[in-house]
Amino acid sequence: MRVLLTGAAGFIGSHVSEQLRAAGHEVVGLDLLLPQAHGAGAVAPPGVVVGDVRDADLVGTLLDGVDAVCHQAAMVGHGVSPADAPDYAAHNVVGTAVLLAAMHAAGVQRLVLAGSMVVYGEGRYACTEHGVVRPGPRAVADLDAGRYEPRCPACGRDLVPGLVGEDAPMDPRSTYAVTKLTQEQLAATWVRQTGGSVWSLRYHNVYGPRMPRDTPYAGVASIFRSALERGEAPRVMEDGAQRRDFVHVSDVAAANVLALDTPSAGFAAANVCSGEPHTVGDLAATLAEAMGGPEPEIVGGARSGDVRHVVADPALARKALGFTAEVGFAEGVAQFATDPLR
Repeated sequence: MRVLLTGAAGFIGSHVSEQLRAAGHEVVGLDLLLPQAHGAGAVAPPGVVVGDVRDADLVGTLLDGVDAVCHQAAMVGHGVSPADAPDYAAHNVVGTAVLLAAMHAAGVQRLVLAGSMVVYGEGRYACTEHGVVRPGPRAVADLDAGRYEPRCPACGRDLVPGLVGEDAPMDPRSTYAVTKLTQEQLAATWVRQTGGSVWSLRYHNVYGPRMPRDTPYAGVASIFRSALERGEAPRVMEDGAQRRDFVHVSDVAAANVLALDTPSAGFAAANVCSGEPHTVGDLAATLAEAMGGPEPEIVGGARSGDVRHVVADPALARKALGFTAEVGFAEGVAQFATDPLR
């Protein structure tokens, strides 16, 4: 299969490229080399065209003879301020719209999209009296007072977190999250208009080799490791008990290969996760131990748009794609202590 891979030089895209080639596919790579992800002066690896997915003429040329598209290109991260919004919308929303239009013009009917767990907002919660509920954003006063757990919107009771499935309501809480949901909506509309096939792979917290570091858009694992390399304690926000699913980038790449080999019947989304939830505090402590650094420091507070618990249900990806993560948390974090970063 000949695959156009956008974001081919990036953290996740470079691993997808390697695994696609190992599986016998031909890869046509495209990457803008955004400084936020690659640093200043980055050079594209062999076989990757430096260009913008918003360049319809370039994308149209690269789609010649392509059987499927794997769309990893995006501006990522939580975001720094509302001033980031135009860039997020331009790269993530406009870029995806241009790509989909070019695919239609070229007659390419299959897309695998790099989705994200951020579309869910908070994860799944249950109240002992009201069943499954959707808590709203946490009050600033509660966060300032160290009350981090969401409460039942009907009765104010504490909630029990559970596994979030792909059918959960969408509730994006950041600019980045809104753009990731919009990508899915554009892709779903494209499917209805063209009869195409789309998998949106909703990545959970991805970590591993080549992860970007030392930028405002870096992931938490990278931030913790940079602190430890400086001899500093990793600073953990809230009380460290917020739960996530940390999934190794090699597993994420494997999920992409499976999705390209398994066309969906229209638009479909699947959680890409380890199925092994851990707290952010667990991540900081495990990484500190692996690196022989100081114990984490719990600092409290929370950023605007932060959510408390997002733990994924891996069942659909296992059933529909045959995907099961292979890298366990302890093994993966120990490797990450010495992995090459960007």
